[in-house]
Amino acid sequence: MSGIEIRRDTPLAAEVLPLLQRHLALMHASSPPESVHALDPAELDTPDVAFFTLREGASVLGMGAVKRIDATHAEIKSMHVVAEARGRGLARVLLDHLLEQAQALGYQRLSLETGVEDVFAPARALYERAGFAQCPPFEGYWEDPNSYFMTRSLS
Repeated sequence: MSGIEIRRDTPLAAEVLPLLQRHLALMHASSPPESVHALDPAELDTPDVAFFTLREGASVLGMGAVKRIDATHAEIKSMHVVAEARGRGLARVLLDHLLEQAQALGYQRLSLETGVEDVFAPARALYERAGFAQCPPFEGYWEDPNSYFMTRSLS
């Protein structure tokens, strides 16, 4: 996609923090507090997390992270494309990049948690099209009526 760059980044960068704040605000507006599993910037800035931004010129349009669960399993965290850039296929470009990076990091399985609310329906459809299937709660999660868990093999 011309003009689009995805790069390894820091969630603490000044130009990234507004996107993270938008993401966290949306998560808290869409789900009950006990069902919000989004990580704050400091939690994303650890050695177990590979954090990426999707940019067009100077604009940060999206982000996503791959968080280590164990040597063979990781989780997608904080995947978000700004509302004003949706409908351009950027979420799929970002998701494909996260899948490639997870494989490059040696993971054999990639899982995620998203919401059951209508606002999350496009995300669930995107993940299904990318080969993810519903699964039980995984590392650190529990049965939650507001959570929808998905996983896929990377081999």
